[in-house]
Amino acid sequence: MGFNDLDLSERLLIARRGTAYFAQRLAELTDEELAEPTPLTGWSRKHLVAHVGYNAAALCRLMDWAATGTPTPMYESTEQRGREIEEGSTLNAAALRNLFTHTVARLDEKWRHLPSSAWSAEVRTAQGRLVPSSETAWMRTREVWIHAVDLGNGGQFGDFPPVVLDSLFDDIVGMWRRKELGAGLVLEVEGREPVAVVPESDAAVKVSGPLASMVRWAAGRGAVGLTSGADVTPPHWL
Repeated sequence: MGFNDLDLSERLLIARRGTAYFAQRLAELTDEELAEPTPLTGWSRKHLVAHVGYNAAALCRLMDWAATGTPTPMYESTEQRGREIEEGSTLNAAALRNLFTHTVARLDEKWRHLPSSAWSAEVRTAQGRLVPSSETAWMRTREVWIHAVDLGNGGQFGDFPPVVLDSLFDDIVGMWRRKELGAGLVLEVEGREPVAVVPESDAAVKVSGPLASMVRWAAGRGAVGLTSGADVTPPHWL
């Protein structure tokens, strides 16, 4: 069973658990540590926290779209999104923490008050996909769990709920296939049948390991705990 097969209440609960997980990692950082770099090229922890905060605000706009029927895009443009994150990274630590707390609360309020009929209303993601507004639960889940690891102070993919790991694995492989990436790449999660990213291509490279390690590697967060293929660079995902 994948994430989107769960009842909506369960999906929202997992997203909220991920938010709490991120918030805990954030609370453990000193104000000075927020200025330190992350593994994400060009981003400090301040950039990352600003991104996660403004992502919640962007999802609030999709909730408004679903509730009113008036198109309200996540971002005006890719450039606007980038400027927002850069400006957010210049906030002092107290303001940045407040930004995160405030936008999280706003998103949760909009989730709680969205009419049941509006959860099937179509909205458009930043990548241009039309999806039901219920997809925001997965969009947020993906953001908070993965970026909690990116903070670099103890978050681990092994802490993720199994359904999140399974769905991330499927999401990433599905994205590679849509982009026609990963020919010859075979993924072997412990205890499962191997998966060829491009089924009709000749198997050339195998990457194997526990599910959490495989998802970490596939998401571009490093080869930790793999049993083979640690030197293989995964295709770009998002």
